[in-house]
Amino acid sequence: MAHEVDLGPFTVGGAHPHFLIAGPCVLESEALALETAAQIAEIAHALGMPYIFKSSYDKANRSSIHSYRGPGLADGLTVLRKVRDQIRVPVLTDIHSAEDAAPAAEVVDVLQIPAFLCRQTDLLVAAANTGRVVNVKKGQFLSPWDMQNVVKKLEETGNRRILLTERGAMFGYNNLVVDMRALPVMRSFGYPVVFDATHSVQLPGGAGTKSAGQREFIRPLACAAAAAGCDGFFMEVHPNPDAALSDGPNMVPLPQLKPLLEQVLRICQAAGKGEEHS
Repeated sequence: MAHEVDLGPFTVGGAHPHFLIAGPCVLESEALALETAAQIAEIAHALGMPYIFKSSYDKANRSSIHSYRGPGLADGLTVLRKVRDQIRVPVLTDIHSAEDAAPAAEVVDVLQIPAFLCRQTDLLVAAANTGRVVNVKKGQFLSPWDMQNVVKKLEETGNRRILLTERGAMFGYNNLVVDMRALPVMRSFGYPVVFDATHSVQLPGGAGTKSAGQREFIRPLACAAAAAGCDGFFMEVHPNPDAALSDGPNMVPLPQLKPLLEQVLRICQAAGKGEEHS
Protein backbone atom coordinates (compact mmCIF):
# COMPACT_ATOMS: atom_id res chain seq x y z
CA MET A 1 0.00 0.00 0.00
CA ALA A 2 1.27 3.49 -0.87
CA HIS A 3 2.71 5.59 1.93
CA GLU A 4 0.58 8.35 3.34
CA VAL A 5 1.57 11.89 2.40
CA ASP A 6 0.55 14.79 4.61
CA LEU A 7 -0.77 17.84 2.79
CA GLY A 8 -1.71 19.86 5.86
CA PRO A 9 -5.53 19.92 5.84
CA PHE A 10 -5.67 16.26 4.80
CA THR A 11 -3.57 13.18 4.09
CA VAL A 12 -3.44 11.22 0.82
CA GLY A 13 -2.38 7.69 -0.01
CA GLY A 14 -2.84 4.52 1.96
CA ALA A 15 -6.48 3.90 2.81
CA HIS A 16 -7.41 7.59 2.62
CA PRO A 17 -10.09 8.74 0.13
CA HIS A 18 -9.23 9.34 -3.50
CA PHE A 19 -8.22 12.97 -3.96
CA LEU A 20 -8.55 15.51 -6.76
CA ILE A 21 -6.02 17.88 -8.31
CA ALA A 22 -7.89 20.26 -10.62
CA GLY A 23 -7.97 23.75 -12.07
CA PRO A 24 -7.24 25.70 -15.26
CA CYS A 25 -4.06 24.78 -17.11
CA VAL A 26 -2.57 28.25 -16.70
CA LEU A 27 -3.48 31.29 -14.63
CA GLU A 28 -5.48 33.55 -16.93
CA SER A 29 -6.85 36.01 -14.36
CA GLU A 30 -7.35 36.28 -10.62
CA ALA A 31 -11.12 36.27 -11.03
CA LEU A 32 -11.12 33.08 -13.13
CA ALA A 33 -8.80 31.30 -10.70
CA LEU A 34 -10.90 32.19 -7.65
CA GLU A 35 -14.21 31.41 -9.33
CA THR A 36 -13.04 28.06 -10.70
CA ALA A 37 -11.34 27.03 -7.46
CA ALA A 38 -14.47 27.85 -5.44
CA GLN A 39 -16.76 25.84 -7.71
CA ILE A 40 -14.45 22.81 -7.87
CA ALA A 41 -13.98 22.93 -4.10
CA GLU A 42 -17.75 22.86 -3.63
CA ILE A 43 -18.06 19.86 -5.95
CA ALA A 44 -15.19 18.00 -4.28
CA HIS A 45 -16.59 18.68 -0.80
CA ALA A 46 -20.00 17.33 -1.82
CA LEU A 47 -18.34 14.14 -3.07
CA GLY A 48 -16.03 13.75 -0.07
CA MET A 49 -12.88 14.22 -2.16
CA PRO A 50 -9.89 16.08 -0.71
CA TYR A 51 -9.08 18.83 -3.23
CA ILE A 52 -5.90 20.57 -4.40
CA PHE A 53 -6.22 23.57 -6.74
CA LYS A 54 -3.89 23.43 -9.73
CA SER A 55 -2.80 26.18 -12.10
CA SER A 56 0.51 27.33 -13.54
CA TYR A 57 2.08 30.76 -13.30
CA ASP A 58 4.29 29.94 -16.30
CA LYS A 59 4.05 27.31 -19.03
CA ALA A 60 7.63 27.26 -20.24
CA ASN A 61 7.15 24.39 -22.70
CA ARG A 62 4.46 25.80 -25.01
CA SER A 63 4.68 24.69 -28.64
CA SER A 64 5.07 28.23 -29.99
CA ILE A 65 7.14 31.12 -28.68
CA HIS A 66 4.06 33.30 -29.27
CA SER A 67 1.72 31.19 -27.09
CA TYR A 68 0.43 32.58 -23.80
CA ARG A 69 2.61 31.37 -20.92
CA GLY A 70 0.99 32.91 -17.86
CA PRO A 71 1.48 35.93 -15.59
CA GLY A 72 4.95 34.94 -14.41
CA LEU A 73 6.35 34.00 -11.01
CA ALA A 74 5.61 37.08 -8.89
CA ASP A 75 2.12 37.87 -10.16
CA GLY A 76 1.22 34.20 -10.41
CA LEU A 77 2.18 33.46 -6.83
CA THR A 78 0.10 36.43 -5.68
CA VAL A 79 -2.96 34.85 -7.31
CA LEU A 80 -2.17 31.39 -5.94
CA ARG A 81 -1.81 32.82 -2.43
CA LYS A 82 -5.26 34.40 -2.73
CA VAL A 83 -6.76 31.09 -3.86
CA ARG A 84 -5.12 29.32 -0.91
CA ASP A 85 -6.24 31.93 1.62
CA GLN A 86 -9.73 32.70 0.33
CA ILE A 87 -10.88 29.29 -0.87
CA ARG A 88 -8.95 27.50 1.89
CA VAL A 89 -7.58 24.69 -0.24
CA PRO A 90 -4.00 23.54 -0.87
CA VAL A 91 -2.52 24.75 -4.15
CA LEU A 92 -0.18 23.21 -6.72
CA THR A 93 1.86 24.76 -9.49
CA ASP A 94 4.56 23.71 -11.96
CA ILE A 95 8.12 24.85 -11.62
CA HIS A 96 10.52 24.78 -14.55
CA SER A 97 13.77 25.95 -12.96
CA ALA A 98 15.59 25.19 -9.73
CA GLU A 99 15.63 28.91 -8.91
CA ASP A 100 11.82 29.00 -8.75
CA ALA A 101 11.55 26.21 -6.18
CA ALA A 102 12.18 28.23 -3.01
CA PRO A 103 9.94 31.24 -3.79
CA ALA A 104 7.14 29.00 -5.07
CA ALA A 105 7.38 26.84 -1.94
CA GLU A 106 6.68 29.90 0.21
CA VAL A 107 3.17 30.01 -1.29
CA VAL A 108 2.14 26.62 -2.63
CA ASP A 109 1.66 23.26 -0.95
CA VAL A 110 2.75 21.08 -3.88
CA LEU A 111 5.54 21.68 -6.36
CA GLN A 112 4.95 19.88 -9.64
CA ILE A 113 7.73 18.73 -11.95
CA PRO A 114 6.56 18.76 -15.58
CA ALA A 115 6.83 15.50 -17.51
CA PHE A 116 9.45 16.84 -19.91
CA LEU A 117 11.67 17.73 -16.92
CA CYS A 118 11.17 14.65 -14.75
CA ARG A 119 14.81 13.56 -15.07
CA GLN A 120 16.32 16.99 -14.33
CA THR A 121 18.29 16.24 -11.18
CA ASP A 122 18.90 19.84 -10.10
CA LEU A 123 15.20 20.67 -10.44
CA LEU A 124 14.11 17.56 -8.53
CA VAL A 125 16.59 18.17 -5.72
CA ALA A 126 15.70 21.87 -5.42
CA ALA A 127 11.99 21.03 -5.19
CA ALA A 128 12.53 18.27 -2.63
CA ASN A 129 14.84 20.44 -0.51
CA THR A 130 11.99 22.88 0.12
CA GLY A 131 10.22 20.21 2.16
CA ARG A 132 7.04 20.70 0.16
CA VAL A 133 5.15 17.83 -1.43
CA VAL A 134 6.66 17.10 -4.86
CA ASN A 135 4.43 15.74 -7.62
CA VAL A 136 6.41 14.37 -10.56
CA LYS A 137 4.72 13.80 -13.90
CA LYS A 138 6.07 10.66 -15.57
CA GLY A 139 7.84 11.64 -18.78
CA GLN A 140 6.11 10.71 -22.01
CA PHE A 141 9.42 9.09 -22.96
CA LEU A 142 9.85 6.94 -19.83
CA SER A 143 8.70 3.50 -18.84
CA PRO A 144 6.89 3.41 -15.49
CA TRP A 145 9.72 1.43 -13.86
CA ASP A 146 12.21 4.14 -14.86
CA MET A 147 10.39 6.44 -12.43
CA GLN A 148 12.02 4.56 -9.58
CA ASN A 149 15.23 6.44 -10.40
CA VAL A 150 13.30 9.70 -10.04
CA VAL A 151 11.98 8.57 -6.67
CA LYS A 152 15.49 7.75 -5.48
CA LYS A 153 16.73 11.23 -6.42
CA LEU A 154 14.00 12.78 -4.30
CA GLU A 155 14.54 10.37 -1.42
CA GLU A 156 18.24 11.22 -1.30
CA THR A 157 17.26 14.68 0.01
CA GLY A 158 15.35 13.10 2.91
CA ASN A 159 12.00 14.23 1.52
CA ARG A 160 9.40 11.45 1.45
CA ARG A 161 6.49 13.72 0.53
CA ILE A 162 6.26 12.37 -3.01
CA LEU A 163 3.45 11.92 -5.54
CA LEU A 164 3.84 10.30 -8.98
CA THR A 165 1.54 11.07 -11.88
CA GLU A 166 0.84 9.05 -15.03
CA ARG A 167 0.02 11.13 -18.12
CA GLY A 168 0.50 8.80 -21.07
CA ALA A 169 3.40 7.77 -23.28
CA MET A 170 4.33 8.85 -26.79
CA PHE A 171 2.91 6.57 -29.44
CA GLY A 172 4.29 7.69 -32.76
CA TYR A 173 3.98 11.34 -33.76
CA ASN A 174 1.56 13.72 -31.99
CA ASN A 175 -0.15 10.95 -30.07
CA LEU A 176 -0.21 9.51 -26.55
CA VAL A 177 -1.45 6.21 -25.18
CA VAL A 178 -1.95 5.15 -21.57
CA ASP A 179 -0.64 1.84 -20.30
CA MET A 180 -2.72 1.22 -17.19
CA ARG A 181 -0.03 -1.13 -15.90
CA ALA A 182 1.92 2.03 -15.07
CA LEU A 183 -0.38 2.77 -12.12
CA PRO A 184 0.32 -0.37 -10.07
CA VAL A 185 3.96 -0.37 -11.19
CA MET A 186 4.58 3.16 -9.89
CA ARG A 187 2.44 2.58 -6.82
CA SER A 188 4.74 -0.32 -5.92
CA PHE A 189 7.50 2.25 -5.28
CA GLY A 190 5.64 3.15 -2.10
CA TYR A 191 4.08 6.53 -2.90
CA PRO A 192 0.61 7.72 -3.93
CA VAL A 193 -0.03 7.60 -7.66
CA VAL A 194 -2.20 10.07 -9.56
CA PHE A 195 -3.82 9.63 -12.97
CA ASP A 196 -3.77 12.69 -15.21
CA ALA A 197 -6.96 12.20 -17.19
CA THR A 198 -6.64 15.34 -19.28
CA HIS A 199 -3.02 15.42 -20.47
CA SER A 200 -3.43 11.75 -21.33
CA VAL A 201 -5.78 12.76 -24.16
CA GLN A 202 -3.50 15.50 -25.43
CA LEU A 203 -2.16 15.37 -28.99
CA PRO A 204 1.23 17.09 -28.45
CA GLY A 205 1.87 19.62 -31.20
CA GLY A 206 -1.14 18.20 -33.03
CA ALA A 207 -2.40 21.61 -34.12
CA GLY A 208 0.89 22.84 -35.56
CA THR A 209 1.81 25.73 -33.28
CA LYS A 210 -0.12 24.29 -30.34
CA SER A 211 -1.28 20.96 -28.96
CA ALA A 212 -4.62 19.44 -29.84
CA GLY A 213 -6.65 17.03 -27.74
CA GLN A 214 -9.44 14.47 -27.63
CA ARG A 215 -11.64 15.56 -24.76
CA GLU A 216 -14.16 12.82 -25.48
CA PHE A 217 -11.75 10.20 -24.12
CA ILE A 218 -11.25 11.77 -20.68
CA ARG A 219 -14.16 9.85 -19.17
CA PRO A 220 -13.26 6.32 -20.37
CA LEU A 221 -9.61 6.74 -19.42
CA ALA A 222 -10.46 8.11 -15.97
CA CYS A 223 -12.83 5.20 -15.43
CA ALA A 224 -10.17 2.72 -16.52
CA ALA A 225 -7.66 4.29 -14.12
CA ALA A 226 -10.19 4.07 -11.30
CA ALA A 227 -10.50 0.36 -11.92
CA ALA A 228 -6.73 -0.13 -12.28
CA GLY A 229 -6.08 1.44 -8.89
CA CYS A 230 -4.75 4.91 -8.17
CA ASP A 231 -4.84 7.29 -5.23
CA GLY A 232 -5.90 10.49 -6.95
CA PHE A 233 -7.02 12.12 -10.16
CA PHE A 234 -5.54 15.12 -11.97
CA MET A 235 -7.90 17.02 -14.27
CA GLU A 236 -7.46 20.40 -15.86
CA VAL A 237 -10.83 22.13 -15.65
CA HIS A 238 -12.09 25.37 -17.18
CA PRO A 239 -15.52 27.07 -17.30
CA ASN A 240 -15.15 27.38 -21.10
CA PRO A 241 -12.27 25.25 -22.42
CA ASP A 242 -12.79 26.35 -26.02
CA ALA A 243 -11.86 29.90 -24.96
CA ALA A 244 -8.97 28.84 -22.70
CA LEU A 245 -5.52 30.26 -23.32
CA SER A 246 -3.77 26.89 -22.98
CA ASP A 247 -4.71 23.22 -23.43
CA GLY A 248 -8.38 23.91 -24.11
CA PRO A 249 -8.97 20.83 -26.29
CA ASN A 250 -8.08 18.47 -23.46
CA MET A 251 -9.66 20.23 -20.47
CA VAL A 252 -12.87 19.21 -18.69
CA PRO A 253 -15.69 21.76 -18.99
CA LEU A 254 -16.55 22.78 -15.41
CA PRO A 255 -20.28 21.89 -15.75
CA GLN A 256 -19.27 18.31 -16.65
CA LEU A 257 -16.93 17.78 -13.72
CA LYS A 258 -19.37 16.57 -11.05
CA PRO A 259 -21.04 13.78 -13.07
CA LEU A 260 -17.61 12.65 -14.28
CA LEU A 261 -16.28 12.41 -10.74
CA GLU A 262 -19.42 10.68 -9.52
CA GLN A 263 -18.93 7.93 -12.08
CA VAL A 264 -15.22 7.62 -11.37
CA LEU A 265 -15.79 7.36 -7.62
CA ARG A 266 -18.39 4.62 -8.06
CA ILE A 267 -15.77 2.59 -9.91
CA CYS A 268 -13.16 3.37 -7.26
CA GLN A 269 -15.52 2.10 -4.59
CA ALA A 270 -16.19 -1.11 -6.48
CA ALA A 271 -12.50 -1.69 -7.23
CA GLY A 272 -11.30 -1.01 -3.69
CA LYS A 273 -8.02 0.59 -2.69
CA GLY A 274 -6.07 -2.04 -0.85
CA GLU A 275 -2.98 -4.19 -1.22
CA GLU A 276 -4.24 -5.72 -4.44
CA HIS A 277 -3.29 -2.50 -6.24
CA SER A 278 0.14 -2.10 -4.68
